[in-house]
Amino acid sequence: MANAGLQLLGFALACLGWIGFIVCIAIPQWKMSSFAGDAIITAQITYEGLWMSCVMQSTGQMQCKSFDSLLKMDSTMQATRALMICGILVGFFAMCIAAVGMKCLTCLQDDEVKKAKVGVVGGALFIVAGLCVLIATSWYGNKIAKDFYNVFTPTNSKYEFGPALFIGWAGAALAILGGALLCCSCPRRETSYPPPRSYNKSAPPAGKDYV
Repeated sequence: MANAGLQLLGFALACLGWIGFIVCIAIPQWKMSSFAGDAIITAQITYEGLWMSCVMQSTGQMQCKSFDSLLKMDSTMQATRALMICGILVGFFAMCIAAVGMKCLTCLQDDEVKKAKVGVVGGALFIVAGLCVLIATSWYGNKIAKDFYNVFTPTNSKYEFGPALFIGWAGAALAILGGALLCCSCPRRETSYPPPRSYNKSAPPAGKDYV
């Protein structure tokens, strides 16, 4: 079985990545206004996230407005929301399951093989959660890049990658790496042989009965 320290490291990395998921979906800086043109007014910066859009003035004041209708969102926005929520929920269940399979806890202490298998299941769920967030952030970032290089997009309407995308990518990488380390605790199959029978040499041989 894997070293307990390696298992603990994987759990810590995966949990840190899961916290990154929550930070990523909460902040509105998924994309930010670009200053690619020559005559762009830089007095304010526009941010847009999954739930709201914000405008930051040069004085540091920020005003945010939530999106009014879910049905007005495009398919990319709705799919990104769904994948992010799935990633957070799967990561939560993965954290609970992986905690049971940790060697440093007393749960399932009587059966080490079953305990290791539970840890592997938690690691696999962390990998699934990381892939959900990775797909969501990459899909959203691809749309930003396409709109940026589209010649029909006005210069004042172009956006660049926001800090939330980088946080999501980092969190997904940590979750996948931590889940892989937890999966290293998969028990090896060992061939079990019946124990050899012991004979008592000091016992006298059984006598024969003669008629």
